[in-house]
Amino acid sequence: MFLADGWENFEVIDAGNGRKLERWRDVILLRPDPQAIWPEGHTHPAWNNVHAEYHRSSAGGGEWDYHAELPKRWTVGYGDLNFYIKPLGFKHTGLFPEQAVNWDWMRSCIARCGRPASELNVLNLFAYTGGATVACAAQGARVTHVDAAKGMVQWAGENLELNGLSDAPVRFIIDDCLKFVQREARRGKKYDAILMDPPSYGRGPGGEMWKLEDKLFELVSACMAILTDEPVFFLINSYTTGLGATVLKNMLELTMSPRFGGHVQADEVGLPVTERSMVLPCGTSGRWQK
Repeated sequence: MFLADGWENFEVIDAGNGRKLERWRDVILLRPDPQAIWPEGHTHPAWNNVHAEYHRSSAGGGEWDYHAELPKRWTVGYGDLNFYIKPLGFKHTGLFPEQAVNWDWMRSCIARCGRPASELNVLNLFAYTGGATVACAAQGARVTHVDAAKGMVQWAGENLELNGLSDAPVRFIIDDCLKFVQREARRGKKYDAILMDPPSYGRGPGGEMWKLEDKLFELVSACMAILTDEPVFFLINSYTTGLGATVLKNMLELTMSPRFGGHVQADEVGLPVTERSMVLPCGTSGRWQK
């Protein structure tokens, strides 16, 4: 398992009954999690000191129930990186903390590739609020950040500024990811590393429907046309329960391995649950590296 166990400002305190009790620096949140199907522990005092809880609605979506006044937003740190956090609709907070294990891996790939980081072009697809963008930029790489949601792209820019990287060579693009990749291929643009964090379902800026099972292999295949001859890494994340680690491994071995060789690894991504000797699964990742 790829375990994101390097956090100090974040932890999953407990999980069960379809919920997870989390600490985001000094803020305690209770959010739904369909993977936590075992009973809750209820032994930690944080269960009685929740600042906000997200309740799902039977009609779809849901809302936050605030038990204490919270700042409009606050920051959490991971190593030398910092990010803005705030409760959003559909239970999100603006950061997927389990991805820290992939941030570390990407930074390591950049550091060990034998080329100056400033010469590397990284493409971040479905880039959200820029966790991976900040990580790669902090390592010195050039990053193209693509997401269909204007508000998330703006948030990513604020995260970059928060880390003192306002002048870093980061290009922000609001676009449908597949269409962007296809246009970059026609323009002859090349990238040394690509990562993607696609949702199970979503819509592009023009209302384009995205369904992961139908589009993922097409997108990965399209990316082959925009890779340099000596790529550094390729990362696919999936939160869709029907797409296991072996599926991602097979996709990378069919696309990356025949052309570039290298090494493919795929596994679940997880977060430790501090009150119990267990791990909360948080999707899967497929990794290729030279």
